[in-house]
Amino acid sequence: MKLSNVWFTALSENEEGNMVAVYGRDELTQFIESGKFKERVEITWKYEGDKNGMPSDELAEKMETVELALKKAMEKDKLSILTSIYSGGGEKIWVYYTRTTRVFGERLNEVLAPFELLPITIYTEVDPEWEEYLDMYEMKQWAVDE
Repeated sequence: MKLSNVWFTALSENEEGNMVAVYGRDELTQFIESGKFKERVEITWKYEGDKNGMPSDELAEKMETVELALKKAMEKDKLSILTSIYSGGGEKIWVYYTRTTRVFGERLNEVLAPFELLPITIYTEVDPEWEEYLDMYEMKQWAVDE
């Protein structure tokens, strides 16, 4: 299975009516059908947003540094796959599908160790049908050209 780096961007709104940018990964059919990635992990970073609910430039840079470190560590041996990123409304959420949450958690701690304590929360759920991903993927029809 080859992991693509093809993404689309769509705009949505959260329950409070704030604009949320949705980044969805494309070309994951083989991973879904493999049945190996049954658990979903959501990492949420809440922040004080600007008037549009977006992070400051400085905070956005810090988040991107964390995001790249996590993606590299989680995807290096296809333990986990970053499938979507939601940003806006005072929070950023990274959604991964993983083979095992136990190893994901161990690797997460290793990756985050050099960083100061981050205001993140972790949520996990068994999602063998990739329901969250497929719901998000429906937004591709409203994708914004970059």
